[in-house]
Amino acid sequence: MSSGLTPTDEIPTDQLVKKTDQDLYRQLLNQLNASADADGQAGAVNRMVDIRRQLTEFQLHYKFGMDEVLTKINVLREEFEHTRDYSPIEHVNYRLKSLERILDKVQRYGCEPSLDGIRHSIRDIAGIRITTSFVSDSYWVAEMLCSQPDLRVVEVKDYIRSPKPNGYQSLHVILQVPVFLSNRTEFVYVEVQIRTVAMDFWASLEHKIYYTYDGEVPGHILDELRDAATKAAALDTQMAEIRDKVTALREQAPSSGQGATGPTPADRPDPAQWFKGSDDAGSPPFTWQDIQRHTDN
Repeated sequence: MSSGLTPTDEIPTDQLVKKTDQDLYRQLLNQLNASADADGQAGAVNRMVDIRRQLTEFQLHYKFGMDEVLTKINVLREEFEHTRDYSPIEHVNYRLKSLERILDKVQRYGCEPSLDGIRHSIRDIAGIRITTSFVSDSYWVAEMLCSQPDLRVVEVKDYIRSPKPNGYQSLHVILQVPVFLSNRTEFVYVEVQIRTVAMDFWASLEHKIYYTYDGEVPGHILDELRDAATKAAALDTQMAEIRDKVTALREQAPSSGQGATGPTPADRPDPAQWFKGSDDAGSPPFTWQDIQRHTDN
């Protein structure tokens, strides 16, 4: 039960499919229902070249979509760093899923072996992870990012309020991003994971442990992992309580501003409007709970 975004999925975005071996292309050739036998050897080679071109274009579209979302995140990050006393964004990581990992999911999901089938069924080909200091910052960043009018929020999963059985905690948001190409606009899925430093530390080690045991982790190790996840959540809670105490004293501080602790949730502005048409006069702003209800319908 892996926690999702992992370094093993990463490939250099400037290389994409260039180094993928011939066996993988032959596997894709079969999965995409190529008629190699009917075409003969020359036809099979031509078909393989065509598949390679299609896959390069396919992955590039996800890279472009990921770049769009990264730009939005960097704008938020730089705005906070240069114009405010505090930034809720600690770190940003990203990856484009390799062809091997995509094929693995095609087989596990049993989705249609075509590019359209992959596009429809697999929504985490492009992945971004945002690390925050506090739990409330994770929700804050999610609200700011998802309020962007050209992003469509397709699905959300709140593993902070409802952790996975193994203890994993994070916010998962599936966005649909418009990619403006030379001859059309294409919408691609980008998965964004948002979690605290403590949650990220736990998830990173959990993945390494699962990789070491090839997914067959002994029961006593799983128990210790769940206990560690509980302690990480307790640490997040304790740090938030310390932040609140420091914030309560800031009026007495020799200098104004929130500094490294940041504003409490009550001090923050209302989240922006989430969806097209929600900016009618008098309509209330949407919160994380609203977006969950919207995507659940």
